Amino acid sequence: MKKTDTARYKLGAFLTLLILISIGSANLGALTLSFYNLWHAPLEDMAWQIWLNIRLPRVLLAILIGSALAVSGTVMQGLFRNPLAEPGLLGISSGAAFLVALATMMPFTLPFLGICSHLIAAFIGSLLISFMILFLSRSGERCNLSRLLLAGIAINTLCGSGIGLLSYLSTDQQLRHFSLWMMGALNQIEWRTLFIATTLILPAIAITLFQANKLNLLQLGDEEAHYLGVDVARTKRKLLLLSALLVGVSVSITGVIGFIGLVVPHLARIHLSSDHRWLLPGAALGGACLLITADTLARTIVAPAEMPVGLITSLIGAPYFFWLILKQARCS
Repeated sequence: MKKTDTARYKLGAFLTLLILISIGSANLGALTLSFYNLWHAPLEDMAWQIWLNIRLPRVLLAILIGSALAVSGTVMQGLFRNPLAEPGLLGISSGAAFLVALATMMPFTLPFLGICSHLIAAFIGSLLISFMILFLSRSGERCNLSRLLLAGIAINTLCGSGIGLLSYLSTDQQLRHFSLWMMGALNQIEWRTLFIATTLILPAIAITLFQANKLNLLQLGDEEAHYLGVDVARTKRKLLLLSALLVGVSVSITGVIGFIGLVVPHLARIHLSSDHRWLLPGAALGGACLLITADTLARTIVAPAEMPVGLITSLIGAPYFFWLILKQARCS
């Protein structure tokens, strides 16, 4: 069987798994629902209202955010040719979070923009950090791995300190909002917010998929990619812009949800290949599956209360990150 056929079958399996997980997640929670009961209940029934206005938009948002974070992580790993590159570890998510927190606290923001002000702030923050990381990765020769990780630690610490200062100056209500938002949550979802996220994330992912061949050529090195007809500088700027948009939208809506951009690309690379034509859609499906699963656990483990979904993804991702560091050390 050809590799392309195998990749297609595996992508089909991932899509089937995503559909099954989505159906199960929409029915699970503090109040368990079933399609049998929904079928025999009128649309005005409370079960239908819960399913249509709470469960369904939440599942769809998890699909969008999980796909966005996973695709962004895949782009970062391919762009920097570094398996440990990830928006959260490099400080991109923290940069977006700091700008959102600043936009929430400062009086010069425009309240009538609503969530759009958070989207703009998060995009600017993630874009600034992305170009900073790109500049650091291009300076120096073979120390890119340690340089990127140290830069990520410094950026995360600096942005975390800034958010801590803003939290100290905030009211009790703002402080609680900041604390829960920094741990990541999908519970503040409305159809209007979902529509905004969809109109930004889906086109960005689609454009990224069209850059898969160029991303493959960049793995050969900047000079080789240039000789093969790739405008390296323009392609990198475009990919950074798309990745920053995906991270910014995700952070502005759900807060900081870590490690999806690190774990999912590795798993997709194991089951598919390093070819970004298959890796990017596989990562999108895998990220959606992982975030839906984590959100379902967050809603059911301590029901009727709810855990921040960022805690679940961190509990999954942190041991995996530790294993990757040990693997890198053994390879060295």
